Formats: sequence, structure tokens, C-alpha cells
Amino acid sequence: MAKKKQPAWHRYTFIALVAAGLALLSAILFLITRGLLNIGMFSGATTDTLNRGTLISLAVFVLSLAIYAILEPQKTRQAFTGRQARYGSNTVITFVAFLGILFVANWFVYNNPQRWDVTEDRVNTLAPETVQALETLPEPVTAVAFYASLSTESATEMLENFKANSNGKFDYRFVNPDTDPVAAREAGITGDGKIMLVMGERREIANFASETELTKALIKLINPEARAVYFLTGHGEASLEFSEVSFSTAKSTLESKNYTVNALNLLAENKIPEDALAVIVAGPMKPVSEQEVKLLKEYVDAGGSLVVMENPVLLTDFGNAPDPLADYLASDWGIALNNDIIIDLNSQQPLNAISASASQHPITANLSANYLVIMPQARSLSLTSPADGITQTALLFTSPNSWGEVSFTSAEGTQVSFDPEDFPGPLIMAASGENAATKGRVVVFGNSLFATNDAFDAYGNGNMFVNSVDWAAEQEDLLDITPNTPTARTFVPPTQIQLLIILLGSVLLIPGLVVFAGFSSWLARRRQG
Repeated sequence: MAKKKQPAWHRYTFIALVAAGLALLSAILFLITRGLLNIGMFSGATTDTLNRGTLISLAVFVLSLAIYAILEPQKTRQAFTGRQARYGSNTVITFVAFLGILFVANWFVYNNPQRWDVTEDRVNTLAPETVQALETLPEPVTAVAFYASLSTESATEMLENFKANSNGKFDYRFVNPDTDPVAAREAGITGDGKIMLVMGERREIANFASETELTKALIKLINPEARAVYFLTGHGEASLEFSEVSFSTAKSTLESKNYTVNALNLLAENKIPEDALAVIVAGPMKPVSEQEVKLLKEYVDAGGSLVVMENPVLLTDFGNAPDPLADYLASDWGIALNNDIIIDLNSQQPLNAISASASQHPITANLSANYLVIMPQARSLSLTSPADGITQTALLFTSPNSWGEVSFTSAEGTQVSFDPEDFPGPLIMAASGENAATKGRVVVFGNSLFATNDAFDAYGNGNMFVNSVDWAAEQEDLLDITPNTPTARTFVPPTQIQLLIILLGSVLLIPGLVVFAGFSSWLARRRQG
């Protein structure tokens, strides 16, 4: 009996199956995009658009299958009743069961989130001091991370770890200070990578995303205390209020860290307030008097701190008058302010001294190649042998391609060159000293312009100033935290024999076992007929 000839259109019924497959794939892609949108990894469409696309795709899928079933009833019947259908149904049931188990497991994990640190050194486990600080938060804390060009990956991981251990009292968000400069300015944020912690009306700023920095800021929020610093006045220093040349940005930044910033006229008051954690001498145009230096010395000998920022004599009204403050720093601390002005040939403007390297110190802890310090028209420092018990640290250095010019006659600059009487580079731009017996501290800069409004936000200038005040006021050691650190591992190259064994194993042994297993299975089936 001759086989019945099929109409010509039967050759094209497969198009319905192709359309159904494409529609199903489209629906899956829409669902995946919807999931990415829900977790914040996609922002190119709205939820309504994705829902509409999913429904249309599913409708096309069902309609295409229906058309195929109408056009090919025999094949459709065979697909549901034949031997392949029985085997296929088992596969479908197994697949559906797998999806069901996967869905239930993910639903349970999503609604009961847990974190496990399976690293060998427990590097993702917070220190006990940090966990205690998070557990004792009296009210919710929000961390606002200001990141512009730096990667947010490590910060997100750290902040998420804090959030997971806070019992719901710690949350965070990111702000780009380039696109939202108003928020950064209101927060008193300068530079990139800083994190502001907010609890109620109080705020603290962590200089960078590390467990130690964040926990110190948390402790300060939990235990607020008066932190007063004073700017010395009466010698022609720049104002603390906003003006053409002022320290108003430095003041507002310190206030954002809960410092109380006041002006201090020692010539009038003749005493240093008892609550002063540090006294800042910022760019005096006239020398600080001997009587004032005596009061400052007594204050530091009693455990107080000084931050001294003196400009080159050429830029002041010192003239040939003595400088009792510089004499005190040299005699008691071994930190001498050189009578020069730095010429830095690595700078596009040679009168702008640029830090080329920094020492290991709490003040420079968060300074790097991304945080250079630029000091316009600065003088250099020299370190001499200090008294017993005093520890000196040269904090910042210029490059070797610089020198301290001693024969300047004008701040405008003339054609100068390195002479034998000049100070050769690299030059010290800033130094610190600490007295182990009295606990007194000093930080000395050969420049004050780097901390004025015009230069404060440049690179690491603001960080350097604030870090110096923090260290002088003894706010950098509020809490000693030792986070877990990973074990350093070194890759040892294999020997030639080891390389040969690896080569034989990967190229011959493993593939050979696979081929042998396949051949053995084929041979066994052949014998069984």
C-alpha cells in the first residue's frame, strides 16, 4: 500500500516548534533580567516592561505549541504516548523535582541568611572588639561611603560584614562626591574613600575602609566626649572663618569629626584651656613671643600636643627677629625649621613641594600614591639629636630632584640653581616627635598654605592635616584592634621530575583511563549482544 503523500505545508510545521523554543528562551531571559533588577545589578528597564515581555513570551510559547499540535496531531499524540514519551516523562519529573528542591533551598536560605567564614585564617571574621561595639550600639548607625574613582569592592565587603554582625542596627550606602558634591561638602568630606558614620545627630568619619578605622569611629559614636583643639591667634594667622585665605574648611572638617574648634589668643588670656587636646600654630606672620612659648612648653611638658605650621621666613613679617617657637622645637625636640624655600623640579610649579615618599606612622597610614601632599612655597626641616626619651619621625620627603634654596630674595622666584650652601634633596617636609616620659607630642610642617581652603581638598592635603591633629590629640589609638590577617603563601616551582609526572598524568594517564572505561563499556555491551 502506497504511503499517503503529505501536503507541502507539512514541511514547515517545525517553524512552530522553533518559535516556541525562541519564546521560551525569551521568557527565561526576561526572568533573569528581572532578578538582576531586583538585586540592583541592572538598571536598564522597568519592572512593568519586564513583566509585559515575560507574559508576551509565554503567550507566544503556548500559542506556537498549540499551532504545532493542530498541524501535527499524530506526532503530538506519539510524543505523549510513545516509548520516548515515557522516558522523557521520567526526565521531566526528575528535572521538576530538582527545580523544586532548588527553589525551596534558596527560599529558605534567602529568608534565613547565615554567614560562614571558611577561610583558614578567619580573615572574614571581625575582631571581638568590633563585634562587641556592634552589639552595644544604642541606636541604628548608617555608614555613608564617599567613593569616586576608587574601587568599592573591598569597602562593600567590609561594610556588609559589619551589617551582618549588627542585629539590624548597621546599614550603609555609597555616595559619589563627584556627582553629588553638595553631600560631600555638607559632610565635611575631602578626598576619596572616606566613610561617615551617622548615629542620631552625631557623626564620625573613618579615613578609609578598614575594620580598625570603622570600629574606632563606632566607639567614638557610642562614647562621645569633648574633644577641643585651639588655633593660636594674635600673630597675623589666617582666619578660621571663610575668607580669601582662611582655615574654614579645616575647621569644618574637624568639627565634622566632633572636634570643638576654638581660637586662642595667648597674648590676651595668658593660659591654655584645660580641655585643649592640641594647640595648632598655623602660619603666624609675626614670631610667637617668648612668654607664649613658655606657656606652650609647660603645656606640652604636662602631656599636651602642638601642631606647628610655619611658612618660610621670606613669606612672613619675621624679618631678622628671633623665632622663639622654632628655637624651642630645635632645642627640645631636635626638629629644626630651615631658613630656606623648597625648589621641587618634579613639580610643574617648582615652588610647589610634592611628597615623593612617606614614613610608616599613624599620620601617614592612609597616604599613598593616590594621596600626594602638595605644599605651596614650603620650607624644609632638619632633624638633630633629640633629648632622651623623645622619638622623632620624618613623615614626608620630597624627591631627590629638589633642594632647599637659601638665597631667595623674592617670593616670586628668579632663576635659581642648586648651590653648595643649599640643602640637597630629598628634603623633609613634615616631622613628628613624641616624649615617652611626658606623653607630649608635636607635629611640625614647613608650610601652612597646604591646609588653607584653596589647597585643603588637593590630593592628600586634607588627610595629612586631619591625621596630624588626630595623632596630636591622641585620637588615633582609641581602641587597639588586631584584625585577622591571611597567612602569606609562596608558590614553589616544581622540579623537572615533578613537571614530567604532572604532564604524563594530565596528558596520558587521565585521558587514557577515560578511553579505557569507554572501550570496556562498549565491549561489555557487545558481548551481551
